Amino acid sequence: MNNLTQWRSIALVTSMLVLQACEQQEKAPTDKAPAINQDTPVSGTPINASTIDNAAKEIDEVGFMRHLNIIASDEFEGRAPATAGGEKTVSYLETEFAKLGLKPAFGESYRQAVPLMELNISNEPPLLFSHQDGSNDSLAYKENSVAFTSRSGKSSEIKDSELVFVGYGVVAPEYDWNDYDGIDMAGKTAVILVNDPGFRSPAGELFKGNTMTYYGRWTYKYEEAARQGAAGAIIVHEDKAAGYPWEVVSGSWSGPQYTLFAADGNVGNLSVESWITKPAAQALFTKNGLDYSEMVTKAGQQGFKPVSMTSKVSSRLETTSRKSDSYNVGAYIEGSVRPDEAFIYTAHWDHLGVKSVAAGEDAIFNGAQDNATGTAGLLEMAQAFKALPNAPERSVMFLVVTAEESGLLGSKQYAEDPAFPMNKTVAGINIDAMSTAGATDDIVVVGYGNSQMDDYLKTVSTEQGRVLVQEPSPEKGYFYRSDHFNLAKKGVPMLYAESGMTVRGKPEGYGEAQAELYLAERYHKAADEVHPEWDNGGIMQDLYAHFRIGIAISNSNDWPKWSTGSEFKAIREASQQ
Repeated sequence: MNNLTQWRSIALVTSMLVLQACEQQEKAPTDKAPAINQDTPVSGTPINASTIDNAAKEIDEVGFMRHLNIIASDEFEGRAPATAGGEKTVSYLETEFAKLGLKPAFGESYRQAVPLMELNISNEPPLLFSHQDGSNDSLAYKENSVAFTSRSGKSSEIKDSELVFVGYGVVAPEYDWNDYDGIDMAGKTAVILVNDPGFRSPAGELFKGNTMTYYGRWTYKYEEAARQGAAGAIIVHEDKAAGYPWEVVSGSWSGPQYTLFAADGNVGNLSVESWITKPAAQALFTKNGLDYSEMVTKAGQQGFKPVSMTSKVSSRLETTSRKSDSYNVGAYIEGSVRPDEAFIYTAHWDHLGVKSVAAGEDAIFNGAQDNATGTAGLLEMAQAFKALPNAPERSVMFLVVTAEESGLLGSKQYAEDPAFPMNKTVAGINIDAMSTAGATDDIVVVGYGNSQMDDYLKTVSTEQGRVLVQEPSPEKGYFYRSDHFNLAKKGVPMLYAESGMTVRGKPEGYGEAQAELYLAERYHKAADEVHPEWDNGGIMQDLYAHFRIGIAISNSNDWPKWSTGSEFKAIREASQQ
């Protein structure tokens, strides 16, 4: 659920945006990194340009598609964690890393166990609302509500739980903001808007303005509601504020779900975690004598106070649970000079597996673009690094993680128990759902201006004739939606970038049309397979750029830095004292 491709159908990159991005490049708040070129990575041992180009030839479409077609095949059953298809994927990655001669990252094993609790809702629980006027409403499962729980056990429920509208559900002392101020949430259910107060801040005076903070993520909202003592939480879905349509919610939250295993069964979590559609929320507010639009406006104002509602909600979830281990797969090339320091590449191998669908429909969610592309790309780059005549000065780590679609669980596990300590992990690049529209004149950086990693990318991309473009919808919070975030939280500067929208050799609007088609017909659907329009031009551009950056940093003495004002800067500085 966590890839940057989603933004494309909502905010389309135009030629004006590209021109603006050229200006923004010079204004980005980075502490400038040394320039790189093909003969001198940054500082340290020079590498001849022809040596780099020869190694880069190992990154080719034939090898890439060989890996992708295997990983995204029906035989791999959609690569859900802790399934037969997931095990096939892990075994395949192990075999390929071993063939290349990479060292196993976890002692003598390429595998890192990620203990998961698989949770299933065996019924289709509606949300039942009882109103003060004696009427009742039932929101049908998947149609206009989705309910789940991260608690293990035979059942979990809320019964006649009082509703409280808590705005965006944020407690942020640094912004002098507390949406739970003055309310006792014990046994109650929080009704919460998606995103954060800055989303509707016209002048950008709240939070980070139009750029989403972590407070806007659904993971945070459920965690905070639980900290407040709530029994349940209902997030109101809005396509624009969330960055994806309702079908993504209903598809992603139905079927088996995973959390990291907890011995106590996650009893501290909410009894019911749920979503409802905007029309359902509007009707609920009307039943409570509230105007939805008016309450949304009030929720975005400093000093907002929670509003108790007269309606109550009930829902009973029949649950089954199963503890299992899925696996991250990690391999590395040992550094020749400073082997204890590492540059890291990450991608997630998992997807949604096999879903329950209507008779005759395709039940296998193959995840060809999301994220067989990134997985195949890591294997190709590992092959290119092995083709270098000498190992880099620093170690280079290739980490393919599990359970990204379940909430970045594999990368979370790795960040807590890494092969290389986080304060020795110099920097990294994450790859998630690469563009299949073709070679482009631009490359989008999610979290543009966060760190010096942008400057390394700019140098290589300029040589490719590409301009760096800031993500057009920073309010969607894509920087918090993929696996690099768990490493960034530990202070590691991470780059997350992908080919843009100006597709070479195609008419204006082609990139936008392909992006809209992907979001509407393929994203988190069974149709995410290799399609007739598939073009690897942009993927090859991106992999070459990522390869060059990895060579530069792994052969240098430099430590890329977070920009002034980044929330991760102090974490990195503290870890290296």
